[in-house]
Amino acid sequence: MTQTGERAGGTAPADSRVRGIQRRVLTVLVAAQAVGGIGVGASLTVGGIVARDITGTEAWAGTATTMFTLGAAVFALPLAGAAARRGRRVTLGAGWLFAAGGGAVAVAGAQAGLFSVFLLGMVLFGAGGAVNLQSRYAAADLAADRTRGRDLSVVVWATTIGSVLGPNLTEPGAVVAGWLGLRPLLGVFAISVAAFTVAGLLILALMRPDPLLTARALAPSPAPAAAARGPRSGALAALRGAPRAVLALVAVASGQAVMIMVMTMTPVHMERGGADLTTVGLTISLHVAGMYALSPLVGWLADRLGRVPVLLAGQGVLLAAAAVSGLAGHGTAMITVGLVLLGVGWSLGLVSGSALLAESLPPERRPAVQGLSDLLMNASGAASGALSGILLAHLGYGGLNAVAAALTAPVLGWAVFALLGTVRKEAT
Repeated sequence: MTQTGERAGGTAPADSRVRGIQRRVLTVLVAAQAVGGIGVGASLTVGGIVARDITGTEAWAGTATTMFTLGAAVFALPLAGAAARRGRRVTLGAGWLFAAGGGAVAVAGAQAGLFSVFLLGMVLFGAGGAVNLQSRYAAADLAADRTRGRDLSVVVWATTIGSVLGPNLTEPGAVVAGWLGLRPLLGVFAISVAAFTVAGLLILALMRPDPLLTARALAPSPAPAAAARGPRSGALAALRGAPRAVLALVAVASGQAVMIMVMTMTPVHMERGGADLTTVGLTISLHVAGMYALSPLVGWLADRLGRVPVLLAGQGVLLAAAAVSGLAGHGTAMITVGLVLLGVGWSLGLVSGSALLAESLPPERRPAVQGLSDLLMNASGAASGALSGILLAHLGYGGLNAVAAALTAPVLGWAVFALLGTVRKEAT
């Protein structure tokens, strides 16, 4: 924390105080992410099946994840703006609670067979996805440059706990649904609502002092003129002349699109092939473990090897995932391997891309661009989720994976170009 300590006057007590606050912030974030991850993982497992059951067609099955992802995109910039005004604690805590309310709306709509109400609830529920993503930025507010990747990746990793547990809650969810008089699969959503509520209360009660407000107090700096025009315009101004930041944005958005496209339709494809919900839940759990469990290692690799090489490796893993899944047919083992690889490739891109984005911009420019990054990430995921059901219906699971693989091409080429440019620069 040397840099922060120097800005605060360079005193050892100030440096020690910041480290103590950062440890507390990370502890609270890890706890909230673990609990909130239950809601994210559980809803993604059964959302497509619920949508299909309401509409009676697989073509609409992808809309549940699409609306969730769209909601995360819609709330990305407002959450970033609220954090700039009120700090992380109020914004993240209120975001989790708002998402819980959206989950309740989705349950009510599905129970009544009102597809439009269910989709509205899923959009509001998507605020949980936005909060889940923006929590990693809270971990970086008071982090030193040398530990920023590590601290960020620890919070990403914490989602593993709940997200691996969440997809396996179909049977307990059926019990909860019986208690509440709901359709069996809606019990999973009821558990998600409770998980989001607990996560929000943890943030509001325990994240004191606020990391972002504390960072500002220690290192005050005037907001640039571009930021005064709003998050989106400030972000666009910051991206001019920052090609590595643009690469990071594109890579993160592309990785999300690939992951959502394949993951959304995998439960439907598996169920069509005769897999029971327990098997589907286990497959999704292992996929989510691939997304989050190795993130500390990914953060270490990104710090050690460089952001662009790790980002490039992520594209290769995503291609391998699409190949394995696309050739799996209804073979559960191959599908599971493909889904695990899909999660690992996503993790490589997200962690390295987020670190690349942070280091490519001055500190005062980062919040607006981070909000734009989450917006693009979730918008691309929403678009790919919307297409996934149509692609599955017309091209099959193999064709779906082929289209997902094609989405890596622009990033793969751009990353190779950036890597070669770095090598040439070091050689001279």
